[in-house]
Amino acid sequence: MFQELEDIKEKYRQLTLSLSDPALTSNPQKIKKVAKERADLKPLVKKYEDYQKINKDISESEEIFIDPQAEAELKKLAEEELRDLGEQKQKIEEELKIMLLPKDPNDEKNVILEIRAGAGGDEASLFAQGLYRMYSHYAEKNGWKLEAMNTSLSPIGGFKEIIINIRGDRVYSQLKFESGVHRVQRVPKTEASGRIHTSTVTVAVLPEADEVDIELDPKDLKTEAFGASGPGGQNVNRNYTAIRVTHKPSGVVASCQDEKSQHRNKEKALRILRTRLMDIAQREQHAKIARDRKSQVGTGERSEKIRTYNFPQSRVTDHRLNLTLHKLEDILDGDLNKFIEALILHSQAEMMEKRTKTSA
Repeated sequence: MFQELEDIKEKYRQLTLSLSDPALTSNPQKIKKVAKERADLKPLVKKYEDYQKINKDISESEEIFIDPQAEAELKKLAEEELRDLGEQKQKIEEELKIMLLPKDPNDEKNVILEIRAGAGGDEASLFAQGLYRMYSHYAEKNGWKLEAMNTSLSPIGGFKEIIINIRGDRVYSQLKFESGVHRVQRVPKTEASGRIHTSTVTVAVLPEADEVDIELDPKDLKTEAFGASGPGGQNVNRNYTAIRVTHKPSGVVASCQDEKSQHRNKEKALRILRTRLMDIAQREQHAKIARDRKSQVGTGERSEKIRTYNFPQSRVTDHRLNLTLHKLEDILDGDLNKFIEALILHSQAEMMEKRTKTSA
């Protein structure tokens, strides 16, 4: 680990020197790339320098502690300092191990979040609306921006499907473990006998693809205009402003009907299409790398039941962590931090365990 840290520190030094190289300053794209790489390494280098300083302080305190000529009071102070420094050293070592874990290249990206009603009919569509509200509030708490990309309403006002774009600081890193099946257990308002029903909603969290990530050839696209539909399927737009784009080689389809102009709807549909195509490409790549390995957290499979929201008992259970919180209302109001922080820590622990086994 420490040789790796020394190599990173040297790389950081070289990057710092290169920023003042006249050959680099004349190339804005190159200097931007180098500056970003240096900025990414800076927190790790700073933490390692803190670690080195603590080691130096420990050596100085040890010299005083073992010095036969040192006064008793001074030795006592050195002993106390050694205890404190030892605790600090251990804490920073753990932090360095986490900072050295492989970075998910998508963590910095914005997301396309897709929420779809599953089993349960109208009740599932109402819960889809509830999850949309939950993620909207969580995004607001984090200062992120939301934009509806496409919505399909159910006859009673819930969502058959809603696709939203969430933009902000490291959005994917916070939401990536939300992909999967969310199950709700409650008594529907339409249920006269008071029986508890179980319904499901699928959530897909996709890192938003940039144009440079997925380049679309116009010859591969089939674009169709159609009338936007409202609740119950009735046509509410006779001007055919809604757009459906099909990627012919893959058969992947994306549509948008939320905007009043074809141009804006096509722009949003293409953003959804790029993101879905990138998701497919990444899933195929991950399947090749880990065909026989299935991680408990982070596979993002849409078939996984990841969480249950039980209304009668006011509890929410995350099945990957076996973690239950009796704070249903707060969670549906966007208070997701305990789950998200626990999922991130769990993922880090799994990666650290794998790293230890690999290096053993």
